Amino acid sequence: MKKGVSSQLEKKVKNLKEYIALATVPASSYQKTNIEIIKHFTEVEKIPGVYVTLNKPYETINQLLVKSKVDARLIVFIDAVTKTAGGELKKTKQCLYIGSPEKLSDISIAMDQAVRAIASQEKFVFFDSLSTLLLYNDAETVAQFIHFLAGKMRVWKIKGIIISLEKDTNEELLGKLVQVCDIVLELGG
Repeated sequence: MKKGVSSQLEKKVKNLKEYIALATVPASSYQKTNIEIIKHFTEVEKIPGVYVTLNKPYETINQLLVKSKVDARLIVFIDAVTKTAGGELKKTKQCLYIGSPEKLSDISIAMDQAVRAIASQEKFVFFDSLSTLLLYNDAETVAQFIHFLAGKMRVWKIKGIIISLEKDTNEELLGKLVQVCDIVLELGG
């Protein structure tokens, strides 16, 4: 595993048992960085978590993680892509399927169920991505949702990462989100 992302995470959050981080990632290293973050949680910290995917179907993400030697059994997936794309919804204990990225209340309910289903005290939530939410919802709705989600993450006492593509998120929205996050990470550059 590339030391860069994992060491950046460790350095920024070393004194925090739980946190919410807004991570900006360049499009050119987006997939690689996401995998490195998940590897950090599952291999370095050895904790289970929830992966909310709004960009790629669960099957694709799971295959990428397995190919990268990530223990995907430690992850509960929430997939808001497969149904929208017309893919086959294969019933699995490891994935909750949501209709689409515009169904924010469904995403929130599924996240609550997934987080509570993980028995471990320590856990993470990886939310991929803010940029995709903006394709389906206006900036004000996204800001309200992330504010609500940040509150939930604090109640759950978890480590939370919200991914945003570096150039795709408007500055006004980022300004609002920085207020509810503990740290901002610029990763994969």
